[in-house]
Amino acid sequence: MPTRILPAGADPDAVRSLTTLLSQLPDAEPQPPVTDSTQLVDTLARYAAESVDELPEVVVVHERIGPVPALELIREVALRFPAVGVILVTTDASPGLFAAAMDSGARGLVALPLSYEELAGRVQAVAQWSTGVRRHLGHGAEVPAGAGGTVVTVSGAKGGVGATLAAIQLALAAQASGRPTALVDLDLQTGDIASYLDIQFRRSVADLAAITDISPRVLADAVFRHDTGLALLLAPGDGERGEEVSDRAVRQLVGALRSRYEVVVIDCGAQLSGAGAAAVETADTALLVTTPDVIAVRAAKRTVRMWDRLQIRKAEETTVVVNRHTRHTEIQPALVQRITGTALARTAVPANFKELQAVVDAGRVHELDARSTVKQALWGLAGELGLVRAADEGGSHRGGGRGPVGFRRRKE
Repeated sequence: MPTRILPAGADPDAVRSLTTLLSQLPDAEPQPPVTDSTQLVDTLARYAAESVDELPEVVVVHERIGPVPALELIREVALRFPAVGVILVTTDASPGLFAAAMDSGARGLVALPLSYEELAGRVQAVAQWSTGVRRHLGHGAEVPAGAGGTVVTVSGAKGGVGATLAAIQLALAAQASGRPTALVDLDLQTGDIASYLDIQFRRSVADLAAITDISPRVLADAVFRHDTGLALLLAPGDGERGEEVSDRAVRQLVGALRSRYEVVVIDCGAQLSGAGAAAVETADTALLVTTPDVIAVRAAKRTVRMWDRLQIRKAEETTVVVNRHTRHTEIQPALVQRITGTALARTAVPANFKELQAVVDAGRVHELDARSTVKQALWGLAGELGLVRAADEGGSHRGGGRGPVGFRRRKE
């Protein structure tokens, strides 16, 4: 089968020379060249809309392409079209540029002036890689949901009840116990996980929304690896981009995360969106965090009823977590359970903001003191939900720990 090669460059003479040389390669089928970055992405998108098999195996990008710089263009192509191998043609063959090109997702680099032997060898290697990736992807089949790791969603009954802090600490507990863990921020307009962990990031969940095949490589390019070992997939910095994330995209994303991580914790925020609803519906465990006050408990009851009416999740399949609990408040966890009709986590998180204030203000909640009663409670909750690998488990995949009262695992 011939190797389809798409040349891309803004310099007509350089592209003509490149196309001529490509046409001399054995079993090569050069496509009509594209002259700028927009045309390249649009052309690939048109092929991908028909089928992954219609995409060229190799794209050769000349360094003088615009308006998007070559390395940024390569990164976008690698992210959106993971079955396409990209080769950069450049006058600078230094180790620094080579490393930058590889980091951007290129599969090879060819120096100018062009050498037939070098170009032929690189095209052949990249074409073989592309063919292998397509075989692995099953010609574009979606990653099946339901297999692999455990997915836990954390939603707030209303804003400010502590859902994000709970999600972070649950994920930290799972990761610290030796389970590869991903933490996803699906509070798409107002997500704060990046602020709580004081990190700067470029990629977000919105960058995966339009990708039909989320391969392990594409997923690895999108996540931020935190110092704690957590894999973070963050909400977009520009809140309006959250509209790009559909419920279908979330289902595919959850399936891809399940296949790669033992534990996936998703912060869904307090506002219901199609994306958040899809996550709650497909999760193994759906937590709803509330505080023991009338306003929050009423909000929790409304949320549970709404999930039930919309057939997102039944009340008995939702687990309420009471945060900022004290023994002296009139509203105790058992009353919250009766009002909402949900399952109830046996672990209630105590009210002790003084323990949290310093690390929250510094954006270092992962450094919360181990003696903190809040941390102990949340890590205990992780054990109750089976997210923590027990010491006597050895290398088993699932955690021990009993489930909460009334809890039953959803079957996909």
